[in-house]
Amino acid sequence: MPGSDPFERLVALLAADPQSLTAPAADLAAELHYSRFHFERIVTAIAGETPTAFRRRILLERAAYRMIRTDRTLLDVAQEADFTSNAAFTRAFERAYGLPPSRWRERPTKFQLPSPNDVHFHPPAGLRLPARSGSATADVTQESVRHHAWLVGELVDRASRLTDAQLDAELPMQIDGIDGDSLRWLLSRLIGQMEMWLAAMADREYDFIVEVDESRISLQERCARVAPEFVSSVAAVNAERRWDETFVDAFSRPPQVVTYAGMVAHVLTFSAHHRLLALDRLRFFGITDLGYGDPKYWFGEGPSSHR
Repeated sequence: MPGSDPFERLVALLAADPQSLTAPAADLAAELHYSRFHFERIVTAIAGETPTAFRRRILLERAAYRMIRTDRTLLDVAQEADFTSNAAFTRAFERAYGLPPSRWRERPTKFQLPSPNDVHFHPPAGLRLPARSGSATADVTQESVRHHAWLVGELVDRASRLTDAQLDAELPMQIDGIDGDSLRWLLSRLIGQMEMWLAAMADREYDFIVEVDESRISLQERCARVAPEFVSSVAAVNAERRWDETFVDAFSRPPQVVTYAGMVAHVLTFSAHHRLLALDRLRFFGITDLGYGDPKYWFGEGPSSHR
């Protein structure tokens, strides 16, 4: 079993066999060649929580995930989480999440619970230790996010020169289910995508009403607030190497569990389409200094060489 750290070995054991989450502590201690007393003392010192509390938290996180992704009854979920009754499960879940399971399932939030060791249930069936090394890909992602936030700001700035009629002119081509009908909508959606995901990651509501006929002033103010926050949020995930960490996308129907990496990829993919449409409209109205906003000139050179 990898690692000499008893807690790391415990996590590896549970990750390899998720069914062992419900095994008695004495059996786990014996599997790792410790007495139960020594096992409890060492793991608690390293992990910041007892092995029993650790396993119970992971089981609750797994139960919360099952409640989002499956139609299983709460009794089935409770039994899988090793609770002897639905009442005991309800009490434990409410203490951990602040709501009884039935209400939380109607409006789920982040299913990971606060942890002193940053080890959580990792969908679909396991758990893993926090990453121990960085990734060059994450740096590319961070620069792509910075480029995106910068370019959206430039688009909003250029659009402030247009008339309302130009902002609201119908797009010549639209993809059903993805595009709105005007440059004003494109700009509002570009900002809204960043703000929506910030809301999802923080378990906040997002008011889509703000995107209905949004004024120039609102576009500018909202972009100035949201874009830097989005960049900072992604930078924090990058610095802490939390790309595999999951949260609940409550804006999907039904709600979906996604990773931070998936969230950033989603924003960059769909926003790239909307940015090109916005750039095309600006070029149609004679504003050409942004070119096509190609990010290949951004890397290593920054916003001064963006065309």
